[in-house]
Amino acid sequence: MVAGRAGQNLKKSTMERGGRDAFIVVEDADLDKTVKWAVWGKMNNTGQCCVAAKRFIVVEELADRFLDKFQTALAALEPGDSMDKATTLGPLSMEAALVKLLEQVTRAVARGVTLVIGGTRIDRPAAFMQPTILADIKPDNPAFREEFFGPVALFFRVKNEDEAVALANDSDFGLGGSVFTKDGARGKRVASRVDTGLMCVNHPTWTTPDVPFGGIKHSGYGRELSRMGIQECVNKKLVRGASIDAPA
Repeated sequence: MVAGRAGQNLKKSTMERGGRDAFIVVEDADLDKTVKWAVWGKMNNTGQCCVAAKRFIVVEELADRFLDKFQTALAALEPGDSMDKATTLGPLSMEAALVKLLEQVTRAVARGVTLVIGGTRIDRPAAFMQPTILADIKPDNPAFREEFFGPVALFFRVKNEDEAVALANDSDFGLGGSVFTKDGARGKRVASRVDTGLMCVNHPTWTTPDVPFGGIKHSGYGRELSRMGIQECVNKKLVRGASIDAPA
């Protein structure tokens, strides 16, 4: 809330409600660097981030190699104390968050999803979950539409760039996303075709104070941060001058 004149309150118009951000990898991406960013984009804050990469959409030419490197990198993460700099896998925020994720994974697998790695609780104090990859996710599976708020990556294999864009757009959410390619112009072209509030090229989606942040569709409306965000909190006054002989 921001204070308005005459003691009134004006509600800030930005509303953000989460997302299912696509991490698109086309055939000319730098695979090793892309996988490093895939791990960062998925596991930052143990995946508990509205703009964390959720759906990894990879063209056929790179799909097998990407998946192999991605699962190897995730499996190598070491759980531990979040205050220890050596820790590479932290716990979830609370027990309820872990239980919900485990239920989502169980339900998805029961209806035909392939569990590539992970999927279970780590046997140690606190709400730790194994880094998890789900694949072969069909549109009639609940995992196709749900947001997994934690260390669960959804892997999709597509034929080409057009299929990648179509799949990225087949979502009720539209917060952020990213595309990885060595061709900057191509990256911008793909990014412009994805229906989200923000897209990044060769970096996972992230926020900084100077970049407007917000989504579309079920991910909300309005923008915060940057000049756009500041303007939503400002009361502006218009003084308009006109000729006295001008029509009303």
